[in-house]
Amino acid sequence: MSPVFPTVREVLDLVPVRNGAPRLVAGTAGLDRSVRWVHIAEVPDIATLLGGGELVLTTGIGLPGDDAGLREFIGALADVGVSGLAVELGRRYVSGVPRVMAAAAERRGLPLIELRRGTPFVRITEAVHALIVDAQLTELRATEEIHQRFTELSVEGAEPAEVLRQAAELAGCPMVLENLSRQVLAYDPAGENAELLLDGWERHSRQIRPPGRTAYDPDSGWLVTTVGARGQDWGRLLLRWPATESTPPTRLTILIERAASTLALGRLIRRDAEGLERQIHRTLLTALIDHTRPVDEVALRAKALGVVLDRRHLVGVVVRHRADEPAGDAGNPDDEPAPARRGGRRDTDAEGPEAGPARLRDLAEAVSQAVRDAKLTALTSPLDDQAVGALLALPDPAAEEKALSAFAAALRRVRLDAAPAAPAAPAAPAAPAARPARPLDDPDRPAGRTVASASARPVDAPPRAAIVVAAGSGVGSLREARRSLIEARQVAEAARRDPRDLPCYRLPHVGLAGLLHLLRDEPRLQTFVERELGPLLAYDAQHPREQLLGTLRAYLEQGRNKSAGAAAAHLSRPAFYERLARIGRILDADLDSVDRCLSLHVALLALDAVRTP
Repeated sequence: MSPVFPTVREVLDLVPVRNGAPRLVAGTAGLDRSVRWVHIAEVPDIATLLGGGELVLTTGIGLPGDDAGLREFIGALADVGVSGLAVELGRRYVSGVPRVMAAAAERRGLPLIELRRGTPFVRITEAVHALIVDAQLTELRATEEIHQRFTELSVEGAEPAEVLRQAAELAGCPMVLENLSRQVLAYDPAGENAELLLDGWERHSRQIRPPGRTAYDPDSGWLVTTVGARGQDWGRLLLRWPATESTPPTRLTILIERAASTLALGRLIRRDAEGLERQIHRTLLTALIDHTRPVDEVALRAKALGVVLDRRHLVGVVVRHRADEPAGDAGNPDDEPAPARRGGRRDTDAEGPEAGPARLRDLAEAVSQAVRDAKLTALTSPLDDQAVGALLALPDPAAEEKALSAFAAALRRVRLDAAPAAPAAPAAPAAPAARPARPLDDPDRPAGRTVASASARPVDAPPRAAIVVAAGSGVGSLREARRSLIEARQVAEAARRDPRDLPCYRLPHVGLAGLLHLLRDEPRLQTFVERELGPLLAYDAQHPREQLLGTLRAYLEQGRNKSAGAAAAHLSRPAFYERLARIGRILDADLDSVDRCLSLHVALLALDAVRTP
């Protein structure tokens, strides 16, 4: 990848220049400057007519005769930013340029070349300009290929990994896509060692802070652009260009910006495609969630199906597998892709492309059967590629806990009966009418037990069920049903990593940590973390031996008890107090303020959620 313009070093290798027997007498440090144009001049005040980047050719006949004038001439050329000065010997200077001239050029790092043999300047000009035009044509062809390639990727709706692969192939450089919390979403090492590329990425990335949406950071050697659309940024795309080389060529800037726009557009297309898919299903449950139909129409059509939703106590329920389907993260269409983040399986070849839809279809059938077995009335439907939802319509709020217990027990029995390897098990009564159902959040209930009798589970059943049942808060009208369904879906997502095996998860079971885990891919939460902890994270990245974040964590987890915090951090109290004072200065925060510490503690929990797979 060479820049558009040749360097002074490359110009010296051209045949017309070599015919002039060139000799560099000063300014070796500037040999890698780009030559934008070649200008012939024989007047001392030529600098006022230049714009920078020119290689100036002269015979010296019009240059000043005194030392001060020569110094001023060289200084003016250096100030305007010329690439170099070539002086043909023989007319004004015979044996060589004046020493004062060479000394001035050396001080300013300006390449000063003697042409010891006469050569037509026009041939040098033609050769350099031809080189520039050829490079510009090459750059134009490369730019056209970039636009064509990324237009095709946008139309095809290519995955981020494919976008980065093709971008890295065009650039010949490693590329990384990260979110706002500096977590890697996708990358392509372009043939380099991926482990070395990503080692300590978060700490390294925090030190890459170029100005503007697209800019080059010469200190780190990364070309960076922001990724986002519709005014909502959600990540950064980075291309490594060695800092030892010149500034990245324009086509790399075009490439990284086109790749970023393709990634942003792809995310929007996937989101819209999911909404369209739900509309095509035309299920009443999906219409409630997406507001695609008026509530009155939903109630009327549901009544025609035999599901009365008016004047009922409604409870949203979501059922999903603890592990993602083989297709990956389809259940989170609004999230930016993270190939290495989720715990779900990725090998689609192992079970075939139909394994995921078949598993979802089986789960939807099991939910419908459980609703019938528990003698409940509900709308049921897949909500997305991972979860099945149900909207229970109950006669009154007092029946909520009993109905949920009956549904969870019935679903467990249905799935055990349907398991091909499990022996037939006698069905236990879902909820005996003579005995009040025990509350789902009763602390005396043993973990991993359902309302169903223990005999309904095979002896060798795993301690944790393969599915999660979650319920939202009950509501009194159909207009509020969406809130209950959304809450249930969020609780189900958070409960996937809960070590307990509750028959039905509710919002109190997931707590603040669970809520933040649900929101971990939300750019606004990542922005909050950066706003609250960004300066401290940046400080730790620059001072890896101190790690003040751990000190802050110990202080907050011990309820702002400094003595207990010092003990937890294994530090003496004076050292702990000094670190807290330093943290307060870095964050510009009063660590004795309850409100400020609460905000910092939430940011820490959010940071853990973002960093946790």
